[in-house]
Amino acid sequence: MEIFHLTLAQMLTMFFLIVVGFVLRKKCVLADNAGSVMSKMETFIFVPALTLFTQMTKCTVATFRDNAVLILYGFVAVVCAIALAYPLSALFVRNHKSSPEAAYQRDIYKYAMTFGNYGFMGNFIVLGVWGSDMFYKYSLFTLAVGIACTGWGVYTLIPKDRGVGLLKNLKKGLLTPPILALAAGIALGLLNAKQYIPTFLLNAFDSAGQCQGPVAMVLAGFVIGGYNLKDLLSNKKVYLATALRLIVIPAVMMLILKCIGTSDEIMTLALICFGTPLGLNTIVYPAAYGGDTKTGAAMATISHTLSVVTIPLMYLLFIVLL
Repeated sequence: MEIFHLTLAQMLTMFFLIVVGFVLRKKCVLADNAGSVMSKMETFIFVPALTLFTQMTKCTVATFRDNAVLILYGFVAVVCAIALAYPLSALFVRNHKSSPEAAYQRDIYKYAMTFGNYGFMGNFIVLGVWGSDMFYKYSLFTLAVGIACTGWGVYTLIPKDRGVGLLKNLKKGLLTPPILALAAGIALGLLNAKQYIPTFLLNAFDSAGQCQGPVAMVLAGFVIGGYNLKDLLSNKKVYLATALRLIVIPAVMMLILKCIGTSDEIMTLALICFGTPLGLNTIVYPAAYGGDTKTGAAMATISHTLSVVTIPLMYLLFIVLL
C-alpha cells in the first residue's frame, strides 16, 4: 500500500505541473513557441542526459546480464500492443477507405491505442515512485517500445503522400537522441567508464536528467492550453479511446504477461509503460503536416486528466488481484 500512496502522490504532482503549464499558456506568460522549445530540450538534452547517466551508473556486466531479458519482454509487449491497435482503431473510423481524411483519422487512433506517454510521463512516475534502480530496468524494457514509436508510430502519423517508407523511418527510429544515449550509456556502463569521467560532468548529466519529468508535465499542459477545452471535451469518441488507453489495454497486457508467467516486476514495468495517457505526438505530427490536431489534443487532455485516478487505481488492482 505504501507504493500505491507514492504512486498517487506522484500523479497529483504530475497533475499540478500540467495545470501550471496550462495556465502559463492561457495567460500568455510564455511565447507560443515555448512548447516547441521545451519539446526539443526534452528530446535533445533532458531525456538523453537522464538515460545516459542512469546507464553509466547502473549498468554493469552483472546487472545487464540479469536484466537483458527485459528488452525481449518489451519487444513482445509492443508487438502485442500494435496487434491490438488495428482492430481497436476500427471502432472509431469504420469506413476508412472512404477518404484520405478518414484513413488518416484511423491512423491517429491506431497510434493512440498502441503508445501512451511511456517516455516523458513513464520516466517521471518510475523515478518518483521506485527510484533510479527501477528506472534502469524501465529504460531497458522500453527500448523496443521507443524504436517502434519513433519508427512505425511516426510513420503511422505522417500522411502517406508526404512521408517516407516504413523501413527508412524505422532506421531513423534507431538514431534518435534518447536511443543513442541509451546505447552509449550501456556501452560506457559495461566498460565501467564512469571512473574516468570528471565528477562535475556526471553531476551535470544527473542535474539535466532531473529536469526531464517536471518540464515534460509543464509541456503537456502548455500544449493542451492552446486549445478550447469545451471543443475538446465534446468529442464522445475520445472518452471511449481514453477508457481503452488507460484501463482496457493495460489490463489486457497484464493478462497476457500473467499467462506467460512473467514476474511482478516486469508486469509493473508494462503497466506503467502501457497505462500512461496519450502523449503529444498525435498533436505534433498532424500539426507539422497540416492535419487535424483536434482529435489528438482531445485525447491528450482527457487521458492526462483521468490518469491521475486510473494509474494509481490500476496499480492497486494489480497488487490486490495479481
